[in-house]
Amino acid sequence: MRLVTEAPFAPPARLLLGPGPSNVDQRVLAAQARPVIGHLDPEFLKLMDGVKAMLRSVFRTSNDFALPISGTGSAGMEAAFVNFLAPGDRVVVGVNGVFGTRMTEVAYKYGAQVERVVKPWGRVFDPSDFGPALDRGPVRLLAVVHAETSTGACQPIEGLAALAHDHGALLLVDTVTSLGGVPVDTDGWGADIVYSGTQKCLSVPPGLAPLTLSARALAALKVRAAAGPLFPGVVPPPSNPNSIQSWYLDLTQLARYWGTDRVYHHTAPISALYGLHEGLRIVLEEGLEARWQRHARNSAALWAGLGALGLKPWAEEGHRLASLNAVTVPDGVDEAAVRKALLVEHGIEIGGGLGELKGLIWRVGLMGHSSRLENVVRLIEALAKVLSGRMKLPDPTRALAAAEAAGR
Repeated sequence: MRLVTEAPFAPPARLLLGPGPSNVDQRVLAAQARPVIGHLDPEFLKLMDGVKAMLRSVFRTSNDFALPISGTGSAGMEAAFVNFLAPGDRVVVGVNGVFGTRMTEVAYKYGAQVERVVKPWGRVFDPSDFGPALDRGPVRLLAVVHAETSTGACQPIEGLAALAHDHGALLLVDTVTSLGGVPVDTDGWGADIVYSGTQKCLSVPPGLAPLTLSARALAALKVRAAAGPLFPGVVPPPSNPNSIQSWYLDLTQLARYWGTDRVYHHTAPISALYGLHEGLRIVLEEGLEARWQRHARNSAALWAGLGALGLKPWAEEGHRLASLNAVTVPDGVDEAAVRKALLVEHGIEIGGGLGELKGLIWRVGLMGHSSRLENVVRLIEALAKVLSGRMKLPDPTRALAAAEAAGR
């Protein structure tokens, strides 16, 4: 058999303004290039402690449990469900986009009884929307997506924890597209299980999923780990005892490695954790509130420019993400052709719609290192050129001026 070799891969220069990943600061890339040491090396254990402390700050929590799962944001989602759901448990999920839908799929795979509370894609929930589903019987989790990446909608979390706790449930929140770019307040919300990803507003390469648990969630996890029935009278199937149904994502085992015991679980992604450590340092150097303001200001600049071009948002007014901006595709425009032209002719990546919104929206990410006024201006200028041959546009110079004025 002939062995085949290839030349070294040289990635093209891209401005990443899609739904993720975002562009990565050179400091993070340099950190990931540092020499690898052992995952039980005393110096690496110090770095792990630093990562945990900084994650608490970014999540805005005093939770003891805050660590990164080895895997992308979807691994964080899996960990959030598999550690707290036994077969037969009920979970109520808010579904108003792709990732609420994915939550239901994950929960179904672990044998849960899933009740979907549905809103049109791009709209958000009121706490009262969940009341009827929660009233129908014992519930283990109330799960919502804070930043719905597929629609550009930002779900208010206030009031949901009290509602969940009144029904004996834990509140689970997906912050994959919000952590580090849009206000996330774990303790203020009263949220119990909150997970995210590194490749979006944290601007660290994909591969880790920060996750934090409240004291209430930790107490539930101890019950779950004991493999006892979660509700009196509920008998687990003999072939599927009430134990955590994952070895790799078992948070009780991960806590022993990340805690003072330092019990080996799996070989940690050492270089990825170097990058996360440096990325969190960058976030906290800027300051969370300053970072949130930067994302909001650049999103406002983007919408000022897009509006001057005659383009409109998709998500509900008053609940639009600053980190992920969903743009309605004008009638008669081939959205995929526009994205291709932006990439090939201008080196800019934006995203298309998913699921129900395929072909209907563009998704423009202004996340982390990518959220800069000069990037907004570059996109507006390129988009005007690409659209000029496909539809009648107002004067593009006015769009540029509007973006620059709104972003300063």
